[in-house]
Amino acid sequence: MRTSPELQLLAAAVVIGFVQLMWATVAATRQRGDLAWGVGPRDEPRPLQGTPARLERAFNNFMETFPLFAAAVVAAYLAGKLGTLTLWGSGLYVAARAFYVPLYALGVPTIRSIVWGISLVGLLMVTAATFL
Repeated sequence: MRTSPELQLLAAAVVIGFVQLMWATVAATRQRGDLAWGVGPRDEPRPLQGTPARLERAFNNFMETFPLFAAAVVAAYLAGKLGTLTLWGSGLYVAARAFYVPLYALGVPTIRSIVWGISLVGLLMVTAATFL
């Protein structure tokens, strides 16, 4: 049985999320200065600033949309609705999410928001396919 491109793109989105998590974690650890705070109870807050803070926000943003994307892909797959709309929608979502992170890390404002919107269009395309 061959894995559908949409499920492969879902796996790619997981990789993007993992890379984001690692990038944000390393940046935060470097800014906070030591591992002792990170492995301790974290009773005293150490807010992030600059790029580490942007990476954390970008990861949080990914975690807001990824479960919806995963559910939409799985629903379309289980409903037997995979096709052009789900393929293009999945591709748009994954590509946009991959571009979104470096744009956010670099502090690029308007283009970043447009790319985020493109990822939502992709998500809506996959979702719409389940109703057609």
